[in-house]
Formats: sequence, C-alpha cells, structure tokens
Amino acid sequence: MRESTNPVMRGVVRDNQNPGGYAGFGAGMQGAQSAMLDQQVDPYARAGVPVGQRALTIDDVVTKTATTLGVLIASAAVSYGLVHANNGLAFPLLLIGGLGGLIMVLIASFGRKQDNPGIVLTYAGLEGLFVGSISYVFANFVVSGVSAGVLIGQAILGTFGVFAGMLVVYKTGAIRVTPRFTRMLFAAMVGVMVLILGNLVVSLFNGGSGLGLYDGGPVAIAFSLFCIGLAAFSFLIDFDSADRLIRAGAPAKAAWGIALGLTVTLVWLYVEILRLLSFINSD
Repeated sequence: MRESTNPVMRGVVRDNQNPGGYAGFGAGMQGAQSAMLDQQVDPYARAGVPVGQRALTIDDVVTKTATTLGVLIASAAVSYGLVHANNGLAFPLLLIGGLGGLIMVLIASFGRKQDNPGIVLTYAGLEGLFVGSISYVFANFVVSGVSAGVLIGQAILGTFGVFAGMLVVYKTGAIRVTPRFTRMLFAAMVGVMVLILGNLVVSLFNGGSGLGLYDGGPVAIAFSLFCIGLAAFSFLIDFDSADRLIRAGAPAKAAWGIALGLTVTLVWLYVEILRLLSFINSD
C-alpha cells in the first residue's frame, strides 16, 4: 500500500499493514487454515477483522470526519468570539491552539494513537482555537476595506470547494494515485518546508522580510498558490489511503485516524486560502 504524504494518514496505513493484521495482503491460504485450526472464526466476519469488531465503512469515515470538523468549527467560533471581545487574546489563543494541535498530531503519529477519539477530538478543539484566532487576525488586522464575514466565508467556500473538486477527481480517476505521484508530492512538500525554514533564517538578518514568501508581493502570491495546490493534491493520496483501508477490511476505529488526517489537510488548505485572499485584498 502506498504511504500518504500526510504523516497522520501514513501512520494509520502503516499500523494496519502487518502480515497478521487486517491489511495483510500477503497472508495466503496456509495462514488462514492455520488460524482456523487455532481458534473458532466467525464465518460472517470480513477477512483480517478480529471477531467482535466491525469492519470500516465509508459511513464511519463520513461520520467521524463530520464529528471532528464539528468540534473544530465550534471551537473556532468560540475563539473568534473571544478575540472579538478582547483583541489581546488573539496571540495567546493562536499560540496555544497551534502548538497544542501540533503536539496532538505528533502524539497521534509517533505514538500510533491515530484511532484514539480522545486525541483526535482534543486536536480538533485546540486547532479550532488556532483557526478562530488566525481568522480574526487576517480578516480584521491584515485586511482593510473588506468585510470579515465575506473574507472568511470566501475562504471556507474555497476550502470545501477544493475538497469536493478533488473528491470528484479521485472518484472519476482523472488523476491516478501512483507511487511516482506520491514521491513527487512528497518531494514538493519537503521543498516547501526547506523554503519556509530558509525564509525564517533569512528574515533574522534582513529585518524580517525574509525571502518574500509572506509579504503580499508576487512571490508571496505564487508561493501561496503552490501550497494550495499541494494541499489539494494531498487529498487524492488521503482518499486513496482511506479507500484501501476500507477495501482491506480495517476495523471501524480506523475512521478516527482518517478523520484526523483529512482535518489536518483541510486546516492547512483553509489557512493558505485565507492567506492568499488577504494578499489579494491588502492595500
């Protein structure tokens, strides 16, 4: 199975890819016969799914993803309201939400707890603080002369529009997810990270302007468009990973890991679209 460029989705796939697990494609008839001799097997269970556990379905993915996004949106609304009432809370909420969300993703990825609903929903709550506060900052401090509601609404519509568009692209097979495609996307993401780090280092020596990735100029707009494209194409690999887990008969709890991976990409896409809109609407 191909690995996703999303570290969360990669962990979900990796954990479900052992020979005795539910994604063990190489387990032959000999292993199956041995297992039947060792223990009583439910004849109605899907191959590889432990007795008593339900196999993953698309409904599980939709439900868990909707729940995760619901918590994130509710938290973002609260965060936005708090910053609106007291602008001084913008930076603390942004910092707590951003760092807290990152820590939850790292715990889920490296601790192999992607299917833990507590960690996933905690991430959603913390990331909501980040999304709400950064939305307020962009819509009210960075941009002038444009309604905050309009700017944020455009970013939300753009995010879910891209998501829906890439889902159609995946379902129709217009772009096939191949190992080469995955490697190219991963290399592009590494390049973006190197540019961001380089921009940070250069900004320490030239008064904060860096390489011009975030100053609203042509380079910044081009870089933002490139990041939006990367986030969009990342959905294809995430969809493919989820599809393969469903067909492999993964346990239903794997839906939480898929929901976390999709939410991470959605937040990244939303922030990049919001940033691009702020560049376009800045004086």
